[in-house]
Amino acid sequence: MLFKWAVSEERVESSVYERLRSLPALKRGRCEARESQPVHPVPDEMLEAVEPFVSRQVWAIIRLQRLTGARAGEIVIMRPVDLDMSDPDCWVYQPKEHKTAHYGHLRQIPLNAQAQQVIKGFLTDRSIGAYLFSPAEAESERLTKLHQRRSTPMSCGNRPGTNKRKKPRRTLRDHYDVAAYRRAIIRACDKAFPPPEHLERKRIKSTIRCERWETESEWQERLGESAWDELRGWRREHRWHPHQIRHTVATEVRRRLGCEKARVALGHRSISMTELYAEITLPQLKEISALIG
Repeated sequence: MLFKWAVSEERVESSVYERLRSLPALKRGRCEARESQPVHPVPDEMLEAVEPFVSRQVWAIIRLQRLTGARAGEIVIMRPVDLDMSDPDCWVYQPKEHKTAHYGHLRQIPLNAQAQQVIKGFLTDRSIGAYLFSPAEAESERLTKLHQRRSTPMSCGNRPGTNKRKKPRRTLRDHYDVAAYRRAIIRACDKAFPPPEHLERKRIKSTIRCERWETESEWQERLGESAWDELRGWRREHRWHPHQIRHTVATEVRRRLGCEKARVALGHRSISMTELYAEITLPQLKEISALIG
């Protein structure tokens, strides 16, 4: 795509692009190029395990992704104005931005009764143009809960709002972006699936009376190369990312209704793209084997 664009901008000769097109694709195991790991569906048990460790906003985004198969980038920008609620049995969400909008494609995401129930908790006291899922709102709710659990008298220690920075290095946005959403899931996975005791992060003495958590570099140095590789392997097995939810939905819809329905559910224009998302499962292979036999 880069060289195609360069030719259109007359930055390189068209012959360069044509010669590049004639090159054969890299083959797995036949070259030294790094192989990316395939994206697999995430089990529902791993989804549910993170619920206690995320805000209600992040959990709502996770639930809506699981119920609709939508992209994370489509859910995080959801607003009341984008919802068509004329049919009470099935609302329709039309995101203002989506991956194929520049091609002129219309993206419509149906919302069943379960998805509607998730959304209804965010519709009250909100303008129609405001985003439903706000990190600023999530942080405000977190601080309120902490204050409610406070046992120190108000005359002692900090009072709400007294320890705010006048010029904070970063301010919370009115909606999540995909990167922030992904980081929230990673942090929740680390809490939901702590590593074995010999790989855990330790607290070390900071001063005579105080302790602190060791830094990432201190942690890595203490574990050594082999144990650190073991920890990285543990994380790979016990972390998941938002894109895997689409693979989960695609695999489930394909198993129940076929690949064409999975293509429609995910908003793909090509069935070949859907086949990359929807895995053929072992039970399906066994069913085919039984039919053949």
